[in-house]
Amino acid sequence: MTRAKTGPGAADTLTTPAHPDDPGLAARAAELVRDAVLGDLARRVVAECGADVGLVGVPQPSSGPRESDAGMVLRHWAGTRADLLHDRAVPTGTGLGGRALAERAPSWVPDYRAATTISHDHDAAVSAEDLYAMLTVPLLHGDTVYGVVYASLRAVVPFGDVRIAAVGELAATATRALAGAAAWRSAPPRRAAPVRPLTPREHEVLRWAATGRTNPEIAARLGLTCNTVTGYLKSAMHKLGVRNRTELALAARESGLVDR
Repeated sequence: MTRAKTGPGAADTLTTPAHPDDPGLAARAAELVRDAVLGDLARRVVAECGADVGLVGVPQPSSGPRESDAGMVLRHWAGTRADLLHDRAVPTGTGLGGRALAERAPSWVPDYRAATTISHDHDAAVSAEDLYAMLTVPLLHGDTVYGVVYASLRAVVPFGDVRIAAVGELAATATRALAGAAAWRSAPPRRAAPVRPLTPREHEVLRWAATGRTNPEIAARLGLTCNTVTGYLKSAMHKLGVRNRTELALAARESGLVDR
């Protein structure tokens, strides 16, 4: 379980970085992003929406047509006193969260244990936390459900529009970050564009430019004019597809044209 740190929300600050060439690394990084976003979401439901407990359920793999058909497990939490809800399996359709997972729509009750519109498979765990009012919102992007967030209170109260909207906004922000991480994970690795071969003189000029030498210094060292050095560098930049000397030096090192 990932416990979020204080400070700016992970879903607000995380952006999708460039896709690495290693698919395994991309998968691991995407999982780290997901855990950070979901852990942060549970904490912010408590800190910003006036809930006593925030929970996030993560769907489990399914052999059916929809991943959510297998249900979910409560992997992230904030504000809990007991541990009966920690890592609890929630089959699709059971309780309020399972209902949200099945219907793909928000749902709420003022008194969980007295509600007649849900199953009561999880009453013992809910009672252990002394929870009553509960709101669940699925993290839905297109046809994919990334999880369900719970906002629960230790009192019998109706959920007002302001609190429902606040939880919904946090859920939407988290879902966008999760969808970005999923797209990053499934994106094909970048393939390096083939580098056109440099001439021996272009390579020689490039080698000195990569060490930080100026055009006049390179010209003096190689017995060339400054215009000739400039011409060789422009040709090398065009072949490597770069726009300035900094990019040229980086591209030369990454391509193995000069020593790192």
